[in-house]
Amino acid sequence: MSDSSTINNAARVLNLVAAGTPADQALRDSLTQDRHFTAPAERRAISRAVFTYFRWFRWLNAKDSPQKQLAAALELQERFNRNPASIKPEALVARAVPDWLKTEMDALPPATLVQWQHEPVLWIRAKAGTGIELAKKLSHLIPAAQTPDALRYTGITDLYRTKEFQAGEFEIQDLASQLVGLAAAPQPGETWWDACAGEGGKTMHLSDLMQNKGLIWASDRSLRRLAKLKERAARAKVFNFRAAPWEGDAKLPTRTKFDGILVDAPCSGVGTWQRNPHARWTTQPSDVHELAAVQAKLLNNVAGSLKPGGRLIYAVCTLTRAETTAVADAFTAAHPELEPLSAQTLWPHELNANGMFIASWRRK
Repeated sequence: MSDSSTINNAARVLNLVAAGTPADQALRDSLTQDRHFTAPAERRAISRAVFTYFRWFRWLNAKDSPQKQLAAALELQERFNRNPASIKPEALVARAVPDWLKTEMDALPPATLVQWQHEPVLWIRAKAGTGIELAKKLSHLIPAAQTPDALRYTGITDLYRTKEFQAGEFEIQDLASQLVGLAAAPQPGETWWDACAGEGGKTMHLSDLMQNKGLIWASDRSLRRLAKLKERAARAKVFNFRAAPWEGDAKLPTRTKFDGILVDAPCSGVGTWQRNPHARWTTQPSDVHELAAVQAKLLNNVAGSLKPGGRLIYAVCTLTRAETTAVADAFTAAHPELEPLSAQTLWPHELNANGMFIASWRRK
């Protein structure tokens, strides 16, 4: 596909975004409905152009045509890729993120701003203990420093089409999300609750670490997401779970007492702004504080379901004070029956992945 064709098609996607459709959904809809885009390289080029536009949004002239702005954004990205120092730190602070973020964070490392302007990498999670073996089967895989089962993929093959993926040998999962599962560290035979399971990425990781033994309750408010979880689990041969809808309120899906509970709570997603740059310009401070209230409610509602000695893991892919340390500190103060174990912020520039906050407690 020629550059002009890529830019023209990316401009069509931007028109959908301007009408109120999130960029990732607009891309899915456009590339799925238009049968013209059959080659993976074409799809990648259009997606890259759209996300690059939002990454360099504040550097662009709004009076220019979408095509001209897209071309300028791609040029800026190439310049930055060649030499990140070509963009001054002061410019990143002023233009790479919305102004409100500075008041919602205790610190914003300059290295994270630089990281957010790079194009994201792709991480996969091999079945526990098989990362080295998988790297021999599939090329272009680099093990993470934190665990050999997390592998950074540098190739261009559609991994979903590989026989290894179809056989359930690996999942597409960001490194930060994999570190949540490792922080939970469930043991075979235990009983766990993945309270906000979504489509099941972390549920499947917990099951893998438990060697498919014991039991996991996986709950979510979305029946569609739970259906997707079941589909993914079948492919990955994950069987030690029960899926149950839960609205996040005081009416719990089960009276079971758990060895461990994971609350991977809905959040503002600031930690994902490298992968989803459009969200930089749609997320608002009101979202942060509304979601912080939801997170606190979820933690309070699940706390009573821990066994003595049971552990509670709280994870959010965001970096704002209100959704991380503030939630954790308030929860600790409200629950003297729980002993705080750890709290850590995983920065995007440290991982070459999403940012994440993880805190944990043990029932006394």
